[in-house]
Parts: sequence; structure tokens; C-alpha cells
Amino acid sequence: MKTVGLMTVGCVTSWVVASMMFSPAAQLELLLGMIMPLFVTSLSLVFTERAYRRDPSALTPFMLKAFIGKMMVIGLYVVFVVGILALNAAPFIFSFTAYFVALHFFEALCLRRLFRAAVVQ
Repeated sequence: MKTVGLMTVGCVTSWVVASMMFSPAAQLELLLGMIMPLFVTSLSLVFTERAYRRDPSALTPFMLKAFIGKMMVIGLYVVFVVGILALNAAPFIFSFTAYFVALHFFEALCLRRLFRAAVVQ
């Protein structure tokens, strides 16, 4: 999907820029802070779009289940990175929060475009 590719290129580019701006010691934390938000947002966008095209009336229950699943996966991921890997929490949390918010905002814009296109037809 073109949108997922665009999100991936944007994330990798911003990670490279951020890695050059901060100390090399924080590169791994910044990368790990980007990976999970990119992964869950990409999957969510692809599957939500498929569900909407299949049956628009089933979208709300699907999105609720997807939200619960995302929160569980994200919670486990944060515990894994900060607790088990014992990486520096500050750069990871900063990166994770920035990517999470930005990518979900981008997902909302994409879904709005999808819904508007359906209304116009």
C-alpha cells in the first residue's frame, strides 16, 4: 500500500535525522521508539481500510477490537523495551510518544479521506 510506504519512508528519514541530532548512544532507543508505532499504525490502517470496503457497518466493532489489541501489544512492548532490555527510558519514551501521536494523526487523516471519498460516490 502506497500510504504505508510513505509512512515508512517518513519515519526512517526522521529517525536518521534525529539520530544525527542526538548522541549515538540514543540511536537504538529512538529506533525502538519508532518501530512499534509504525507497525501498529500500518497494520491498523490496512485492516481498517479493508474492513470498511468489505462492510462499512461493521467498522466500529472492528476498530474497537483493534484498539484493544493495539493497547495490549503496545503495553507489552513498552514493558519489554524499558523493563527487560533495560534501555535508557527517556529517549525511548520521547521517540515512542512522538511517533505514536504523529502516525495516529496521519492515520486519522487517511481514514477521513477514505470516508469522504465514500460519501462523494
